[in-house]
Amino acid sequence: MTGIAALKAQARQAAFAARKLAFAQGQGQAAAILADLLSEYGARPLAGYMAMRTEIDPTEAMAAHPGVVGVPVIMGAGQALRFREWTPGCAMVDGPFGAQVPTEGAWIEPEVLIVPLVAWDRRGYRLGYGGGFYDRTLEGLRTRRPTLAVGFAFAAQELPEVPVESIDQPLDAIVTEAGVLRFS
Repeated sequence: MTGIAALKAQARQAAFAARKLAFAQGQGQAAAILADLLSEYGARPLAGYMAMRTEIDPTEAMAAHPGVVGVPVIMGAGQALRFREWTPGCAMVDGPFGAQVPTEGAWIEPEVLIVPLVAWDRRGYRLGYGGGFYDRTLEGLRTRRPTLAVGFAFAAQELPEVPVESIDQPLDAIVTEAGVLRFS
């Protein structure tokens, strides 16, 4: 592994360690801060995610949203995500990589996305798991309409600078237990 791939792999390793420590300390009021930010966007279709392992959990903010909410479904390698409608308590199954997905429900096209991540920086860039799913998805959604991407993470996941490539889609904001940063 060389170049940007090696830089991203090193950054992921450090960020996973930081996230694990932050997770053990709890997320405090992060979901309430996220819900406050999302309230500015009314009932626009929202995509959240089902937290895995040591990810910060957005479900409280998702449940508070007055509009339709979806969660990502991985359709296959190299493809954009699709989003299946989610409600608190709906029947769920393990999807690819172990993320929970609804067993049934309508497909939605979100205008606001809560984006999970491994690391972030103050320029508005995120480092994901390396599959490019969110970058492809955001690129496609943003060609059709303005689409807001809100990163949700622990403050400890911040890096001085995330290694980026031309395909990497920037975030519009980041929400942590310490507050909100807006980039656009």
